[in-house]
Amino acid sequence: MIKLFEKTLKQQVPMTSTTHTQNKSTSKIRKQRVKKGRPSIFATLLKWMVVFFFTGIVLLGAGVTGFYFYISKDLPHINSLNDYRPATVSTVFSDDGRKIGEFFRERRIVIPLDQMPDHLKNAFIAAEDSRFREHAGVDFAGILRAFIKNIRAGAIVQGGSTITQQVTKSFFLSPERTYERKIKEVILAHRIDRRFSKNEILFLYLNQIYLGHGAYGVEAAAENYFGKHAKDLSLAECSMLAGLPQAPSKYSPFRHYDRARQRQIYVLNRMKEDGYIDNLAVTEAISTALDIKPRKNWFIEKVPCYTEHVRRYVVKKYGENALYEQGLQIHTAVDIEYQKIARKEVLKGVVDLDRRQGFRGPVKTLSPDEIQEFSQAAANDVTMKKLTSGEICQGVVVGFEKKSRNTRVRVGNINGIISIKDIRWARKPNIKVAPGQKKITRPTQVFSPGDVIRVRAVSFDEKKDQWLFSLEQDPLAQSALLSIETGTGLVKAMIGGRDYKNSQFNRAIQSRRQPGSSFKPIIYAAALDKGYTAASVIIDSPVVFTGAKKDFTWKPHNYKDTFHGPTLFRHALVKSRNVITVKILQDIGIDYVLDYAKKLGITSPIARDLSISLGSSGASLLEIVGAYTVFANQGYRIEPVFITKILDRDGNVIEQAELKRKKVIDMSTAYIMTSILESAVTSGTGWRVKALKRPAAGKTGTTNNLHDAWFLGYTPEYVTGVWVGFDSEASLGRGETGSRTASPIWLGYMAGVLDGKPVRTFNAPEGVVFAKIDAKTGLLPNDASSETLFECFKEGTVPTKVTPSPKVFTESEDLFKSDI
Repeated sequence: MIKLFEKTLKQQVPMTSTTHTQNKSTSKIRKQRVKKGRPSIFATLLKWMVVFFFTGIVLLGAGVTGFYFYISKDLPHINSLNDYRPATVSTVFSDDGRKIGEFFRERRIVIPLDQMPDHLKNAFIAAEDSRFREHAGVDFAGILRAFIKNIRAGAIVQGGSTITQQVTKSFFLSPERTYERKIKEVILAHRIDRRFSKNEILFLYLNQIYLGHGAYGVEAAAENYFGKHAKDLSLAECSMLAGLPQAPSKYSPFRHYDRARQRQIYVLNRMKEDGYIDNLAVTEAISTALDIKPRKNWFIEKVPCYTEHVRRYVVKKYGENALYEQGLQIHTAVDIEYQKIARKEVLKGVVDLDRRQGFRGPVKTLSPDEIQEFSQAAANDVTMKKLTSGEICQGVVVGFEKKSRNTRVRVGNINGIISIKDIRWARKPNIKVAPGQKKITRPTQVFSPGDVIRVRAVSFDEKKDQWLFSLEQDPLAQSALLSIETGTGLVKAMIGGRDYKNSQFNRAIQSRRQPGSSFKPIIYAAALDKGYTAASVIIDSPVVFTGAKKDFTWKPHNYKDTFHGPTLFRHALVKSRNVITVKILQDIGIDYVLDYAKKLGITSPIARDLSISLGSSGASLLEIVGAYTVFANQGYRIEPVFITKILDRDGNVIEQAELKRKKVIDMSTAYIMTSILESAVTSGTGWRVKALKRPAAGKTGTTNNLHDAWFLGYTPEYVTGVWVGFDSEASLGRGETGSRTASPIWLGYMAGVLDGKPVRTFNAPEGVVFAKIDAKTGLLPNDASSETLFECFKEGTVPTKVTPSPKVFTESEDLFKSDI
């Protein structure tokens, strides 16, 4: 205890000087050691920089990873490219496989890579992505190279996006220009490059790329610009197409050919730099003259009315998406050559009608001071392209030749004349005056100096250095034509109006007009099945109908207000006797005829009154033609066929036309009607059709006040109907009946389509017999019969009575149906 105390005490006792010196020395050493072990400021800073650097890398990596996953979560799956089925063109074909129409939202025709020439593939690679086969979807070196070239050029001459990136943008991304979209593009491009081969990517690109004027993909572009398939393109043409992706509108060969040529040269030089071609090939391609075809409007140029009907049908049955995006192949029954003939004859018919109606006057009349200014303005148009025969343009009347009575006309700086013979028709329109009643003898009856008129260039007289012109004006009347092949129901031609560009209304199907007397054969056929024969005699005499409820009186009359007394059934239809038809309808019953008309294919509502005997209820041309096909097909109704088959984009048949044939009336009835309608052509209102010089049956139709003119007729090959009228339902003019107005169109068409074909006749079926009858009584002739004819009958309906001698006749009932 004492020792411990002492020890403690010693520790508390102050040190001696020696001890203090030693301790001081020791402290100094310690300080020097501490100073020597402490790091410098630079080292500390460096250490913290390293720490921050690696921390930054970790954080950056985490950020990039997080951002990648954030961006990637909304990225589309590229597996959809495995089943590449883009919106493609649906194509419509004629009966012989020629293209007549296209329907699309994007005009794209997908073709395999092996149908693309090497020059075409290499041209696009050289122009758009020279390292396409080397990079992994994104070419950073290419981006830098393009940046430098654009800086040097002072404009964007080369893009930085690879072909893979363009595929990515086209298929998966919006066109907006944001950094986020660009990053997505890079990620997807890399994925696509890893997932697909270079050829697969190139296939997608060349079929997807937009190349201007509605063309998507190289096949559609090749057709657009050069009128050929991609596989047939030359090097010059390939390089022209390859220059388009950067700016299709700016480098359009149609609108900016010089720019397109410069871009073509750039592509060729790029191909040379990349080793695809040599200098000689470049020179030859540059010197090759390119035939840039004007873009075809298949719809308008071929058979627009027919194609539009097909379009409506497909949209209604399969939907718009199927038609405009799914690449359907639609095969139709239309014959292009028949359609051309139909269009020509319809136009000729309405022009002839228009001339019979008269000249409606000049476009306008100029003062003497205005003539020079007008002519100079016209000269700018006419002199740009050489005036050719058949061209229609505006001219101004500048004077008259007194001796020749010709009219002098100036078209721009070109002088010409209109012969007095050419304006004989140019009377003032008056529907109450028949054509030819008022003749033009002097040009001053038609024109005044300064009149601006439409003229057609006919021929050029080199000796007199002047043109011969004809006076023209656009017709106002409309016309429709529809032609169906017998036995098959194939609709071979359809015209819905005078000019589809001016009016898309299809008057062959969509219009409902009164058929007039062309409806009568339906009533007469019904009567044959109700006990009438072609030899039945009906009295053509006045009859008056009154209605107590509506307090009206109706007195039907014949065309020329005459009555013909006892008339054979055959002659009544041949001569289109109105009163007799009314009597027949009254006898067999309205309801019976309505049902009969439905059997023949009339689906439009028909009024339940006696006026339907004169064709007062509206029907379409298709319906009336369809009814006549029953006669031509010996009692069978065959559904009209516009579309023969439809294939999907893979070539699978999704619709195939089948012959829908149903017997609706007796063969004997159909044949007797054909025989009577043949007589209507040879000796009745259809007499103009005799010029066809082959067996034909038909019936005219004319409505009250001459609002509508019809001719329905057929040969053993085709049933064709023609309608002419105004959309406003105005009168066609005095004398413009079905015979004068419609039958010439029918005749011209049928003569054209039957030209060179063998003549066929209508053959009588079993159940039809022939017998000689008295042409006045319809009974068997006696020795005194002055006029006889061979008539066709159903078996068992041949008259058994012999025509009595005149002395035996006591009452008219012995000969005629007294009740009608």
